Amino acid sequence: MIRVFIIEEVRTICEIIETVLRSEPDLEVVGGATGLEEALARLNRCEVAVVNAAMTTDSSVRLVRGLRRLAPHVKVVVMGLARSQRAMQQCVEAGVAGYVWQDSPLDELLKSIRAAARNETLAAPPLAATLVSYVAEMVGLDGDDADRCGPQSLTRREREVLGLVHQGLTNQEIAGTLVIELGTVKNHMHNILRKLKVNSRRDAVHVSRLAGLWGSGDLAERGIPRRPDIRPERAPLFSRAVGTAN
Repeated sequence: MIRVFIIEEVRTICEIIETVLRSEPDLEVVGGATGLEEALARLNRCEVAVVNAAMTTDSSVRLVRGLRRLAPHVKVVVMGLARSQRAMQQCVEAGVAGYVWQDSPLDELLKSIRAAARNETLAAPPLAATLVSYVAEMVGLDGDDADRCGPQSLTRREREVLGLVHQGLTNQEIAGTLVIELGTVKNHMHNILRKLKVNSRRDAVHVSRLAGLWGSGDLAERGIPRRPDIRPERAPLFSRAVGTAN
């Protein structure tokens, strides 16, 4: 029997999902909650937590990170995920055990829950290809050539990271802006310095500016996120409870 817990911010939807899953003979729904704080007391009773990503991908990713940090034994399956590579990457970096697109049928959710309980991850061929490409980017590869150097060899994600360095953000602030782990940012920075053949963040920005990666215009027009301007008192309640990503 697989013990499942549901986290969905709308109570009615949470109860509907619970009812549907209880009809499966091999699933035991141990409860549901509308947020992490409410779920904490009962997470130790479950093997798989189902999180509804309809609350926006960024909020879901922060919630997943909180779950992984406070209940590392629990496998997290995200349902209702927007069908995009960025959404998928964010969830993978957060440590999900499985996810289901927002237009997928119920059967896909059931398969993902069972696979997560078996420590498996379901991935259709197109998704598997995306994951392979993403892993290659994470380790600094660009196509089939791992030795290419220079500004033009930077991957899309590396340019995003460097663009935020250009705006003066710290590694921790970059992790929060891109909703990725701090270790991932450090890995990207290592690859950036290696490819640009420099030893400091300042030199990396200088070299990339000279190479014309961006000018004095709006970096957002070139796919670089703006520096965040989030005041702590306006942060979502559950974000304050979970804390920022490590």
